[in-house]
Amino acid sequence: MAFPLFDLTGKTALITGSSQGIGFALARGLAEHGATVILNGRDEAKLAAAQKQLAADGITADSVAFDATNPQSVAAGIDRVEVDIAPIDILINNAGMQHRSPLEEFPVDKWQQLLATNISSVFYVGQAVARYMIARGEGKIINIASVQSELARPGIAPYTATKGAVKNLTRGMSTDWAKHGLQINAIAPGYFKTPLNQALVDNPEFSGWLEKRTPAARWGNVDELVGAAVFLSGKGSSFVNGHTLYVDGGITISL
Repeated sequence: MAFPLFDLTGKTALITGSSQGIGFALARGLAEHGATVILNGRDEAKLAAAQKQLAADGITADSVAFDATNPQSVAAGIDRVEVDIAPIDILINNAGMQHRSPLEEFPVDKWQQLLATNISSVFYVGQAVARYMIARGEGKIINIASVQSELARPGIAPYTATKGAVKNLTRGMSTDWAKHGLQINAIAPGYFKTPLNQALVDNPEFSGWLEKRTPAARWGNVDELVGAAVFLSGKGSSFVNGHTLYVDGGITISL
């Protein structure tokens, strides 16, 4: 192997919310760098379709369906993976959702759903997996944050709150678990072409604004997140802990 610091051969990675979008791209990318990947989501049909898509490209993936927002479902799902499939070496907490509305009109049920999906899931899955990792004395956890961990836009204040929480929970996980041999970091994507953002991608006014606002002058493509994920999953990041890596075309550093 020419680049052993980025070789994931022999490692098993669980990626939540990986039947499409960023999670699916990261699963594919880690597999291409040697990892055995396990897809996760609530919809078994979507997981089966994602597995089939990977298989068409020569990638064999396992899948386990559980609800990342339900602590009992998470505990049972993680136990099943650890016992029936393989010990989890790499966890990517990617499950997430968005809802746009003026803050003064934001529905309470959507607020609660955002909290459960974007931040509670990170705690539930992270804790369940970390208990096994701590016993083994090693492990990698990558939480998917956002440029909204630093920035705000009208209509997405609750989403911004959850992604700020992901950034700080990442720091807290590192503070508690680094001494056990774990590295816990976050990737904060900018604006990427995903199903979650399709309405914005299709909006000429927004896309025009984004291209002017972003130094790279374009949307990101999901495969451009793979390098960051491989780095944080491998030996090359053995002393990187509690860090949030922004992959955003420069949007967070430019006025």
